[in-house]
Amino acid sequence: MALYRQYCDGMFIVAHRYLKDTAAAEDALQEAFIKAFQKLHQFKGDVTFGAWFKRIVINTCLDTIKARKLEETELNEETLSIVDDGDWSVPDEATVQEVVKAIENLADPYGMVTQLFLLEGYDHQEISEVLGISESASRTYLHRGKKQIKEQLKHLKDGTGS
Repeated sequence: MALYRQYCDGMFIVAHRYLKDTAAAEDALQEAFIKAFQKLHQFKGDVTFGAWFKRIVINTCLDTIKARKLEETELNEETLSIVDDGDWSVPDEATVQEVVKAIENLADPYGMVTQLFLLEGYDHQEISEVLGISESASRTYLHRGKKQIKEQLKHLKDGTGS
């Protein structure tokens, strides 16, 4: 019960960020707790328990999304290109909350990839594995997601529009 009380609220926020539905987030969180307790013997202590559990919560949410079989856009791999985002940035005036809100406003698959990459720290290989897409698709979705975030936040640049 102590573990549940310690992680329930924070992990609910993580689950809700992915599922955008209170009931679905509660269900996913409950399932994640069950998985964590069943696999507690696998926890090695090389990362904090919170980080280990957060990955279980995220993976449970991704499984839920896959199970729903949301409308997925089919991509032609030949039209994807790898892009360099080295100069990507948001306006200095943007707060963390505004950037997170902009990420949450992105349509999937851009939102899911951008959230996994920027907020959760997944790399393109991990994203490709959990979402069942190529690394190239992950990079392209991230690039397009960042472009949309920049567009959403451009009003903060004192009306310059760039």
